[in-house]
Parts: sequence; C-alpha cells; structure tokens
Amino acid sequence: MRAGDEAEAEYHSPMSEADNYIIEFTQIGASVKVTAVDPKTMTEVSIVGGAQYSQEFLTRQAVKKLEYVLSKRSGKGR
Repeated sequence: MRAGDEAEAEYHSPMSEADNYIIEFTQIGASVKVTAVDPKTMTEVSIVGGAQYSQEFLTRQAVKKLEYVLSKRSGKGR
C-alpha cells in the first residue's frame, strides 16, 4: 500500500450470530473490504464494496461468497 492508503476505520465482529462466521470490515477510502471466515474449515473469502452500503448488505454478500466456496470445495457445487 502507498502512504495515505491506510485503513481509516476497522470493525471486527468475532462471530456472526446467524451463520457462525467471523466477519471483518476494513474501510479504505470510499470502499470497504469485508472478510468472512468459516472457523471450522479456516476458509476465508473477501469482497470489496462501496462504503455507502450497509454492513448487513455487505455481510450477506460476503457470506454468499463464502458459502459458494465451501459448497464448491465439498463437491456440492452448482
């Protein structure tokens, strides 16, 4: 990263209550990186979205991607 690109704010949720996934938010300028981790398999995915979107929306998108990756790895892919 270049100077000035440091994360402006960071939010870390130890566990998403609904899905038992670890969700982390890192805001960088007008974007937010959302990382979702399945603690059972240690599978991790990330998405980047606009900071104008709600944390709930961004969480849903990251969880969808994580569940897709978990499904593909288990052989039950679409």
